[in-house]
Amino acid sequence: MMHESSTVRELDLVVLKTFVTVVEKGSFTRAGESLYLAQSTVSAHMKRLEALFEKPLLQRGQTAVLPTPAGERLLAHARQLLRQNALAWQEMTDQRLDGVVRLGIPDDYLIYLPEALSMFEARYPGVELEVSCGLSVELVQEVKAGALDIAITTRQPNSPGGEVLRAEPMTWVTGVGHDTHQRQPLPLALSKQGVCIFRERALAALTSAGITHRIAYSSASLSGLSSAVRAGLAITVLTPSMMGEGLRALGEEEGLPKLPNTEITLHQRHGDLSGAAIALIQQLRDSVIFKPHQDVLVNK
Repeated sequence: MMHESSTVRELDLVVLKTFVTVVEKGSFTRAGESLYLAQSTVSAHMKRLEALFEKPLLQRGQTAVLPTPAGERLLAHARQLLRQNALAWQEMTDQRLDGVVRLGIPDDYLIYLPEALSMFEARYPGVELEVSCGLSVELVQEVKAGALDIAITTRQPNSPGGEVLRAEPMTWVTGVGHDTHQRQPLPLALSKQGVCIFRERALAALTSAGITHRIAYSSASLSGLSSAVRAGLAITVLTPSMMGEGLRALGEEEGLPKLPNTEITLHQRHGDLSGAAIALIQQLRDSVIFKPHQDVLVNK
């Protein structure tokens, strides 16, 4: 006779969705906001899951709520179950979306994508995403030419068009524990690729302020620039959301000139878009990454 403890139990998809969202958001509060649930409800869902499996599934890290080893195992199953549930619903209600959606984005903005694209693929498993990276000016041209369906870009000077998803201040950044910003001439780590609004604005601001400077490190990637700054080789210009561990912001109190905002814009191909492309656009708009917080983002 099978013991009660070994009996297979039914898993509540609503509770599993809450669990997945907590892991993806790294916070009970943000998960509740995303799912329109009270934080107490989110906590109750997590307690139900942990009681069901009789083991902890989540743990609090330094900056976010993280899954335990058991939570990691459940996460893979939960995502698969939610994906199959979405697929069944779409097929049975004739709402299944399929086809290919071509999305372009600068390398530096890859930090904005994982959560939004993961949620999109879970909701629309029949859609194939093709993501390509490039310079903003090139991506806009590819959208106009029909080579891309959607592009997320940094708005360039004298380049109107596109829907503003987010505006963030450009910020001077140095490595924690380093006084690189006090050196003369001021060493900079900047992009070496073509037209870069961060590079242009940084050089223009320093020249206008009469601060002598030199480009000490060039890289085509955000990780390369951040590594150089973290090591104390140079300072750079980022937005707050681009700053990782080991970096800190500098301001006018350190003698550096104020920088303008930068705008993240969404461009879409002219003509009729597929239902899948329209769904991805909505997912990007709805993503917490692009929702207003503090006074940094643009109210839509």
